[in-house]
Amino acid sequence: MTTALREDALAIWTAAVRAVDSERLVRGVVQRSNARLTIAGHHIDLDRLRRLLVVGGGKAGAGMAAGLEAALGGDVVARFVEGLLNVPADCVRPLQKIVLHPGRPAGVNEPTEAGVAGVERMLELVSTMTGDDLCLVLLSGGGSALLPAPVDGITLADKQAVTRWLMHRGATIEELNTVRGGLSRVKRGGLVRAMPAGRCIALIISDVIGDPLSVIASGPTINEPVDPQSALAVLRRFANRSDLPDRVWNTLERLKPPGTALRVDVENHIIGNNRTALDAAAAEATRRGYAIAGIETDRRGEARDVGVALAERCLAAKQAGSGAFSGSDRCLCILSGGEPVVHLADTDRPRRGGRNQELVLAALNRLRRDSLDGMVLVSGGTDGEDGPTDAAGAVCDADVDRRARALHLDPEEFLAINNAYPFFEATGGLLKTGPTHTNVMDVRVALVRPR
Repeated sequence: MTTALREDALAIWTAAVRAVDSERLVRGVVQRSNARLTIAGHHIDLDRLRRLLVVGGGKAGAGMAAGLEAALGGDVVARFVEGLLNVPADCVRPLQKIVLHPGRPAGVNEPTEAGVAGVERMLELVSTMTGDDLCLVLLSGGGSALLPAPVDGITLADKQAVTRWLMHRGATIEELNTVRGGLSRVKRGGLVRAMPAGRCIALIISDVIGDPLSVIASGPTINEPVDPQSALAVLRRFANRSDLPDRVWNTLERLKPPGTALRVDVENHIIGNNRTALDAAAAEATRRGYAIAGIETDRRGEARDVGVALAERCLAAKQAGSGAFSGSDRCLCILSGGEPVVHLADTDRPRRGGRNQELVLAALNRLRRDSLDGMVLVSGGTDGEDGPTDAAGAVCDADVDRRARALHLDPEEFLAINNAYPFFEATGGLLKTGPTHTNVMDVRVALVRPR
């Protein structure tokens, strides 16, 4: 039964990721009929179009760009399209006209000089727009790190130092992006403020709780400039003056908020999010005969706390039985999504892991005090990445626990230093997918066989 439960859990998780496939999402909102395009409900007459510029970035960028070219058709692409997107290096592939630029190495979610070079090229492209041009901006999770353009007075190394400092101290994505937005020429509307004329439509795959446009990829197409004082307030919450380069503090103290006047018409559209994935997971679980015992989206908190809470829900569901949820004898499925954080422990010992691996390890540590028999829990990043590792997340069940006991591996020792990867590598619990070309935060699937 354990093997069957694990296979079902992985299939349900995979269905969630498949539903937010970036190519599929874009093709669902871009249609062509002869000389007319329809993009997210907006009609564009090709006879009046001079150029279609495509820019943007994110972990889903490669699939979004491929889906766009397929939806437009080869002749339209050849005649009108010019563009460049920053994507992770392992997502680069040749397309007809849109260049996929390696904005950062695989598994390293930090801004790089290569990313800066890509953004400079995008800014050059959009600066030439006329009233007959359309700019299509493709944005997805990971876009904040993939679209770096430091303000004058700040180096990329400065931004990297700030990003690392905040991430390692548990800053939320909103806090992180407030600071990055205050130090960027492209974020929080900087991209559209650089457009002198024409029209802009942004297609956005959300990786942020609540889908706030100003936070997804730090909002390059939402004209809400960051007040430098807000960025300073975040820094002061997590750092002392001596912790970060003087240039960062001095630049933010001198900066004035940019103007908000736009010379282009801008439309922003969310085309996929965490709820899209969870709904698909629920449909697949139901198809496989499971009773849905709960769906929770947009889960915040610390990864290990979320894992323990999910373990407690599994134990309660197992005790209550499926009749409490469905009036039947079916196995139960609990679904949740979101993006918790990890607070790193102080240690000089080597460690590897990510928030999903830590969450599952914390859940296993709680469940093994009772029993993992008749249970399986999967948690993975829909982008195929979990921290600086080659895994998307992890899975735990009775088999993983038995291997851990046989190897005398204590989950608490690994949790103490955020070192989940070696634990699951040794016990066969790693979830590896490679790049998925999408990103809508994390999806968790728990299956429970009632007593």
